[in-house]
Parts: sequence; structure tokens; C-alpha cells
Amino acid sequence: MGPVLVGRAIELAELTRALDAAPGAVLVGGEAGLGKTRLIREFRSVVECDRNGRMLVGGCLELGSDGLPFAPFTTVLRGLVRDIGLDGVAALLPRGDTGGLARLLPEFGDPDTQAASAEERARMFELVLTLLERLAESGPMALVIEDAHWADRSTRDLLSFLIRNVGTAPLLIVVTYRADELHRSHPLRPMLAELGRVERVRRMDVSRLARHDVAALCAGILGHEPDHDLLDRVYARSEGNPLFVEALLDSDGTLACELPESLRDLLLAGVQRLPEETQDALRDASGGGTRIEHRLLSAVTGLDDATLTRVLRPAVAANVLVVDGDGYAFRHALIREALHDDLLPGEHTRLHTRYAQALENDAGLVPPGRLWIELSHHWNAAHDATWALVSAWKAAADTRKAAAHAESLAMKQRVLQLWDRVPDAAERIGADHVEVLREAVRTAELSGEFEQGIKLVTAALREVGTGPENAAVRADLLAHRGRMSFDLARPGFIEDLRTAVALLPAEPPTRARADALITLARFGRLIHGTEEAREAARESLRISRALDDRIVEAHALHALACVDFNYSFDYSTGGMAGEGGVWLGRTRDIAEESGNQELQLQVAVTRSHFYEGAGQHELAIAVARAGLEQAFENGVGRTRGSILASNQAEPLVSLGRWDEARAVLSKAMEQAPPMSIRTSLFVLSGEVAVGHGDLAEAESWLRSAREVTWRKTQDLFAALRLEAALRIEQGRFADAVAAAGLVLECPELPDDARYAWPVLTLATMACAELRGTGLRGTAPPAPAVLDDRPALPLLAERVAALSVQGPLQEAWRLTYSAAATAADGVLERSAWDLAGAAWRDIGQRYNLAVALLWAALAAIHDGDRDAAGVRLREADDLARELGARLLLERVADLTRRARLGGPARPGDANGASLGLTPRELEVLRLVADGQSNRDIAKALFISAKTASVHVSNILGKLGVTSRGEAAATAHRLGLFREPVS
Repeated sequence: MGPVLVGRAIELAELTRALDAAPGAVLVGGEAGLGKTRLIREFRSVVECDRNGRMLVGGCLELGSDGLPFAPFTTVLRGLVRDIGLDGVAALLPRGDTGGLARLLPEFGDPDTQAASAEERARMFELVLTLLERLAESGPMALVIEDAHWADRSTRDLLSFLIRNVGTAPLLIVVTYRADELHRSHPLRPMLAELGRVERVRRMDVSRLARHDVAALCAGILGHEPDHDLLDRVYARSEGNPLFVEALLDSDGTLACELPESLRDLLLAGVQRLPEETQDALRDASGGGTRIEHRLLSAVTGLDDATLTRVLRPAVAANVLVVDGDGYAFRHALIREALHDDLLPGEHTRLHTRYAQALENDAGLVPPGRLWIELSHHWNAAHDATWALVSAWKAAADTRKAAAHAESLAMKQRVLQLWDRVPDAAERIGADHVEVLREAVRTAELSGEFEQGIKLVTAALREVGTGPENAAVRADLLAHRGRMSFDLARPGFIEDLRTAVALLPAEPPTRARADALITLARFGRLIHGTEEAREAARESLRISRALDDRIVEAHALHALACVDFNYSFDYSTGGMAGEGGVWLGRTRDIAEESGNQELQLQVAVTRSHFYEGAGQHELAIAVARAGLEQAFENGVGRTRGSILASNQAEPLVSLGRWDEARAVLSKAMEQAPPMSIRTSLFVLSGEVAVGHGDLAEAESWLRSAREVTWRKTQDLFAALRLEAALRIEQGRFADAVAAAGLVLECPELPDDARYAWPVLTLATMACAELRGTGLRGTAPPAPAVLDDRPALPLLAERVAALSVQGPLQEAWRLTYSAAATAADGVLERSAWDLAGAAWRDIGQRYNLAVALLWAALAAIHDGDRDAAGVRLREADDLARELGARLLLERVADLTRRARLGGPARPGDANGASLGLTPRELEVLRLVADGQSNRDIAKALFISAKTASVHVSNILGKLGVTSRGEAAATAHRLGLFREPVS
């Protein structure tokens, strides 16, 4: 059983709701290994710990449907006697008569008669029900009967009686069973159907785990996140069955090459009960994959249609096979694998040869587009290297046309693996070894298999000569390696890109040099500054026009637009202002006119990135969403699609649509995106967690975001933005200031202003908190320093050099200005109101609520309680809409401290019972938090003398003589759940 329960939160919540609504019953079904027992174990914790109730569990035995009668109830009663004793059980029964239960448990004595009459059986059923209901009178009660697919007739009858007749006591009956064991004539089927019509009975189907849940389970088993390749293979083989996931992972964290015997026995148990001729047909079917067409299986087995149908019918009835359209599918892929692994070597070769020959005789036996993949697989399994290689090369071409890049790469890798075994391989496929390597490199980049792609490039470079005649080939390979190294966040990528350009002469102008220059401009600008990138883009534009190549021209224009990116929004065109907007617009026109998908996706990435940076969040979402759909249609969902997913999630986070953002981010991370985009996904996930108040989760995302340490503002500064926001919420203000240190050290990085403004602003707000003029102004002031120097002047100096482009950066500038004034000791309401108006204009509700909260604090200091109340009420509404738990607490805290009314604080009733007024309770809370009279006065906006009077009154009412005793009394009575600071 795995160390963690994953993917079962919905099922656990449903059981909990059923318990709270008891009496009732839940029928829990699912195939073997899905974690029903683990779910019940977790539910026990809810029943016994969270609800202070009792759970009794009994399991049915695998003795057939007419096996040991009442076995689970015997187990239940034996456990109960062990817990409360025979006398305890007797006390719960009418007249203490336990004799009626003797047939279930010998400890209760001998039955009155050897053969039980119908009346005695009915009396026994009534006694069991009475016992359970009496137990439930003292608290919630759950009776769990596990593995009901093995239940005997008597157990089924008693279960049915209990479920139908339970009265008003809070008794929940939970029945678990294996759905895959319920063949068409299984006796449990009619019982489930009948009970499903009973009021208060609900059915629950436990499904297989999603990919992200399998990732979480693997991480729990391994103690670290599984790599993408391992996760893919575990998920593919287990199909989301938790038991199979655990069995497939070896102790060293690798995937088991062979199925463990215990798992193989479980999988084949149902097969071995079938007729021999059915088992033979299933072994033949195992060679065709998890799903096989009826006509293909008929051709392979040599059985005619009617005979094959008759032979397979028992397998369908036993739920080993399921009918799937015009074919069949194994209920689980591992059943097929176990059958296939049982074939002897000769059987294995002959079976796959029969498949290959059948397909060559009739290509229509498989769906369109599958012929060459199937042929390559079967010839390879039959150890015919020549035809496996030829078929794989043809399959690679078919899959490339279908934009199935991962499958195309797999076929090309098969060609490379078989190459040395086929002496005339080049003649047979019309391509030499280097050409196959280059094709595999291109496909690896498209499919996002960058590690594999880099290895392929290195192998190709070893075979390609260094003479000038090979310069274009070497340059192309180096450009591929540079791009893939960038996507893996390896800073050395730039050397490959520069070398690629250097290999290609400037004259005469060539498409190859233009492409290399564009690649250098696109990727070099992100980390290595803009001058080199700008010159490369301009030269590529000159070459494109000399060659009259519109596609190259569009790529060059796009590179220029990215080099001189700005976030000023042109309301007349609805796009980027200035020359960059013209270049981007021309790129978009060419992309649409030419139908070039790669260009269209590049434009979608750039436009959505621009719109978000310009504060046009809805436009950013729309462009990114459309681009994301196009990326998946074109088979680049893992690479280009991951960038667009990030560009869709970021504006959703900005607008406070956090649940939508979380869904987009989760789906993107399931694709195992490139390292270069992963940081953005981690940061955005962390910011959603901060917004919701899940600080532990946010800390985890921050750790992941730090995996990439290169100096790319979009990654480095974004991670620092998350760190600063998280540290502020944790009350670690000095650490929030420290987060800005790297932003101060790196003033010349591309795209500086967009990503520097938030970090510098948050650090300045932390400075205000440290000074004591912030929202948590209850702690003694502390210095804000960076490298042992006052932080505020350093932050101000860095800010002074920042540009302000577009409404989003203007909103950050106004917020910084208000925060800097507060950090200087002055709370200026008008400054915070201006910042709030800027956030309101671009729809950022969370930052608007924060600005309103600071403006309310300033109004309180000004003595304008009405103005403070207006702002606090709006901030409260926004925080509730967003589900921003900590922000809501800040609003409530400031409202109470300023005595502006609002919801009562936890512990008010206890305080009243002690004779404390609400204001005295507020003071006691701060005393318990170690605050001095001066601190209390500052926090509650009263004089130190008034605070002293309140403290004296509190000591008298509590009957204590010191502040320490008062604090101890408050903690002992549980008046406050958490400190105020």
C-alpha cells in the first residue's frame, strides 16, 4: 500500500458527506488495485478522529459465492467484543440476550437449535441491526463490508436487510466490491441494482488515477518527483491503477522490466478460469496490442467470424475483454502484457510474423494511418530487421504528415537502432545515416524531446565533415542544439548559436545564414542583451529581402519586434505602439496570408505576452487560448503549447480567476513542458496559492521555481516576485526586502521594467511594514537593510532608472510611490487611492483590494473613519469574491483594531463569559502576543494610558497579578487560535 493517498479527495469527501447525513449506505465499486481499501483506511481517520465516531470493518473471503456464511459480520463482532467485551455487547441488546448472535460468533454461546428456522434467522438479523443502531446512539457509526464480490448468499441477505431497515440512528453502511469481478451472472449484480433504487443509498465508482495523480503517487513512493520519461512509462503501463503503479516501480526508482509474480497472478487469475480455446485466442490477441479489430484477429487466428465470436464470448462475459466498436480491448493493458510475456520465444516470433503477413495481405485490417507503424512493430518483434527498418521509415513519414511528432521520432529512432543490422539500409530507404539523424533531430525538437535531440545532434556532428562543403549542415545542427539547450535552461546555448552564424559566409546571401541569424536574435536577446540580437535581426531582414523570401522576412520582422519590445498600448490599432507594433503587425499579416503554422504560433505567443504586459488581460487570454488550441492541433502542445498555456494562465491570475488559472497550469504541467517554461508555470501556481492563503503550497512552488538559476528576467525576477509576496504574507518582511537583492544587481537584463517593478514595489511595502507604518503595525520597528545598507535608498535608486510602459507598469509605479511614502513614515491616502484606481482600470481585483486596505489604514490615521469604512467594505467584498483568505483576515483585523465593526473574532463568547468587553478581549489578545502598552496603543489606535487602564481591568477580571499570567490564562482557555501578528 502506497505511502500517500492521491486522487481520492472527491471520494473521501463524498463518504464524509454520507456520514454526516447518516443513516444511509454507499456502494463503492472499482476494479482491483484502485485503492478502495486505502480509501476506507483514510475514511476511518475521518470517522474516529474528526467525527469522534466508531468504524467496524469486516471483509468477505475468497471462497466463492457460496462460501463461509456471514464471514464479514463474524469479523465485525469479534472486533467489537475485543473492544467492549461480551458484557458490553450484551448491554446494548434487549434483555442482554446475546444468544441470538451465537450463529455469528461462538463466543456468544451455543445456538438454541442446530438448524435455524426462518424466524430465528430473522431474529438474528434484527439483533444485528439493533446492536449497530445502539452503538450509533453514542456517535456517528460506520459499518464497512469489504470485497462484497466474494460475499456468500447469507452475507448478501443480511447486508440488504440492514441497508433497507436502518432507522434514524447515524449509521452509515459502506460496501466495497470489485466491479471487474462482476460478470453478467454474478449474484451481487441484482443486489446492487435493487439497492440502488433504495432511498439514502448512493453508488460511488472509484476510477483510475489521472496522470498528475500518478505523478504524485510516484513522488510519494520515490521520495522525489519522477522524471518525465519514467512517469510516461509508469502511467502507460499502469493505466492509472495505484496498485500497478506501486508494483511497477522497483526499489531503486526504476521501472520493473518484468511484472512481479504477485501482480501477474492477479492479472491472469480471471484468464485461467476460461476455456482453453478462449485462452488460446487471448494469447493471439495479446500480440495485437491493447485493442484489436475483430477482422484482424480472425485473420491471425484462422478462425471464421462466427467461431471467433463464440470463442471470445466467455472472455467478454468474464470482463477480461470488452467490446470496443468493431473490435476488442483488454480490460487492462497489463492483462495483455502478462499474456504476451507468457509466450515462449518461438511462439512469440511466429505470432508476430502471422500479424505482419496478415497486414501485408490486407492493409484494410487496421485503421488508416496505422499500417506502417503496425508492420514495423510486428516485423521488429518477429526479429526481421530489414522489413522492420523499411516499415519504420515509411511510418515516420506518415506520422510526420499527421503532426504526430513523438510517434515519428520513435520510428526514426527504430531506423537508427536497426541500421547496423541492415547492410543496404541507405539504398532501401533512399537516405543515408546522417540524413536520418538530421530528420530525427528536427522531430526531437518538435516533440520536446530535447535531451534526446541534443544526443542526436552530437552523434550527427561526429559523422559530418568539417570542410566548407558541410558548413550549412553543421550550422543547422548547431542551431538545433542551441535552441534545445535554451529550452533546457542551459546558458551555454549562445555559443552554439554564434558558431552556427560564423560557419555561414555573409556573401552571397543565403537562407541558411538568415535562419541562423534569426535564431541568434530570438534566443540571444532573452539573456545576453539586445544589441547583438538587434544587429542579427536586421541582417536577416536584409538577406530575406535580397532573396525575396517572405517567410524569412516575417521571421526577421518578428525577431526585430521582440528585440525592441515595448508595452505601450495603441488604442487605435489594438496592439503594440511604435515601430515594434508595425513589425509585429506585418509578421502577423504574412503568417495569415501564407498559412504558415509556425509563424502563426510565434505571433500568438508574442501578442499574448504583449497584451498581458500592457494590462490588457482579457485580450491576452483570448489570444493565448486560441493559440493553445492551434498548438495541440499541430502536435506541438508540449513545446509551443506550454508557452501559450503560461500566457493564458498569467492574465487569469492577474484577474483573480485563480481556479481557471490552476486548471490551465495543471494541464500544462501534465505535458512535462521544457525547463525554460517550467519556471513560469511554477511561479504562477505559487501566486495562486499565495492568493488563496495556502502558504505551505506556495513555498513548495517557490522551491520548484528556483530549479532554474539563469539570468532571464522572465524566470529570475518572476521567482523573486513570488518570493517577496510569500514572505510578506508570512510576516517575514526582512526576507521580502532581501528578495529584491538580485533585481538590484541585474539592472541591464532584457525586459527589465516589466519584471522588476513588482519585486521592487513589494520590497518597498515590506520596508513600510518593518518601519511600523504598514498593515501589521503591531511589532516594534526594525531596520530594512540590503547588504548592511539601508534598503529604501537602494530601491529608490533602482526604481529611478526604470521605464514605465503601459497601464500595468503605471499601476506598479503608483503603488511603489505610495509604499515608498509609507516606508518614509507617512501614510498618504491619496497616493493609495491613485494606485487603487490604476488597478481598477485594468481589472486586477487582488491588487485593488490591497491598495484599498492601505488607503483605509491611511484614512484611519487621518481620523476619517467613514472613508476607512468605505474602503474596507469594498476590500472585504473583493477578498470574498477572490477566495483570498489571508487578505480577508487582514481586512477583518484592521476593521476590529479601528473599532469600525465587523464580524466577531473567534473566542468572543469565551471572553464575554469571563466578563471581558470586546475591547478588553482585543487588548488581551495583544498581551498574549507579548505586546507592550505602547505597541497595543499603536495597534488599536488608542493612547498608551488607555491601553494601561485596559490591562489593569483585564488582570482584575481574570484574577491574576501579571501580564504573563494573563497571557497564560488566555492560552489555557483557548481564547485565541493564533497570534495577532
